[in-house]
Amino acid sequence: MKKLMVLFLASILLLAACSTQTPESKPSGDSKDNGSDGKEAEELTIWAWDPNFNVAALNIAIEGYKADQPDANFKIIENAQDDIVQKLNTGLSSGTQKGLPNIVLIEDYRAQSFLQAYPDAFYELSDVFNEADFAEYKLAPTSLDGKNYGIPFDTGVTGLYVRTDYLAEAGYTVEDLQNIDWREYVEIGKKVKEATGKDFVTIDPSDLGIVRIMMQTAGSWYLKEDGVTPNLADNAALKEALEVYKAMLDANIVKPNSDWGEFLANFNNGSVATVPTGNWITPSVKAEASQSGLWAVVPIPKLNVSGAVNASNLGGSSWYVLNIPGAEQAADFLGKTFGSNVDLYQKLITEIGAIGTYKPASEGTAYALEDEFFGGQTVISDFADWTEDIIGVNYGMHTYAIDDIVAVEMQNYINGKDINEVLNDAQKQAEAQFK
Repeated sequence: MKKLMVLFLASILLLAACSTQTPESKPSGDSKDNGSDGKEAEELTIWAWDPNFNVAALNIAIEGYKADQPDANFKIIENAQDDIVQKLNTGLSSGTQKGLPNIVLIEDYRAQSFLQAYPDAFYELSDVFNEADFAEYKLAPTSLDGKNYGIPFDTGVTGLYVRTDYLAEAGYTVEDLQNIDWREYVEIGKKVKEATGKDFVTIDPSDLGIVRIMMQTAGSWYLKEDGVTPNLADNAALKEALEVYKAMLDANIVKPNSDWGEFLANFNNGSVATVPTGNWITPSVKAEASQSGLWAVVPIPKLNVSGAVNASNLGGSSWYVLNIPGAEQAADFLGKTFGSNVDLYQKLITEIGAIGTYKPASEGTAYALEDEFFGGQTVISDFADWTEDIIGVNYGMHTYAIDDIVAVEMQNYINGKDINEVLNDAQKQAEAQFK
């Protein structure tokens, strides 16, 4: 009996040893490669896309942070944006912390889909930065129920990039394109095409970015202010945007492109006279050094709708902290870098051309630099000024899904379907899909 008791006690001790094995005793390979595995992070893992822009910005921020926090360790994992979205959705929906990053970059159009679907997954950042220091239009996408969960990063403020030599051939100057509306833009495009033989703009028929640009000049979006209710059938701004889009096609001033490479090629090789898009295109425009001095940037055209302004947005993203071990240090890093560091934003401009939405930084010397490529124009300062004029909208959760619906109906409109029927049918589809 005594022997059996000893064996019994030994078995209990063995089971106890197995059951008390903690995450700290497990191999850290998954944490090193993919993110947190639930333990207090030895290093902060960050997910971001675009090595020449977002990842480069992170490296600059980390270098500055480590000057005061030399023991801080970071691992940046670069993936395409769509891959990050998929992995983040998969990880959050699984209910486990394994594989999640400490910090993740999320496009503003997509932010609410994560914040609303996974309300407990993100760490509140309200106390680590002053929201009044950032462009107001960036705060709605990064907040939920009055709490800030994202540190606003780059601005997607738009501008109209124009070839001044093509304008001159048609008898126009840069001043003639200041503060115009989209209908006037089409008329000028006709004259430029007639005088130069050059198309006025290049558009990917499958990408409605230019329609979103137009809508936001009027402070309007696919959804109502609640960010949930589809706003298509009676949306005056959307109707005007689709009509302008079709007018550009009917005027034969559009050079189609099928992908990003063709888009870039169409203005780098001189095929088009203007590029209406986000400021992040500046490095790509300047990539064709032979065109130095031939470009200028003017305010984006506005819709002919009450309340519209010559300012809009396309894209842009912000930084988020996952509510997992390491969240406090991750928040500290973001707060002391992207959340408050004026010098960092000067470096972002001079080293990678990234314009943030941190308003105090706009007083720095980097913002006032003249750019010889654009004829000596202070383009960074101009973009900063236009950023303050952007009308904020609630992007809600369904921007790209509704984009797909509108893209199909747009083709129907181009092929002769009545515009009001187009909008009504799009409204019905959106309501059915998101009820």
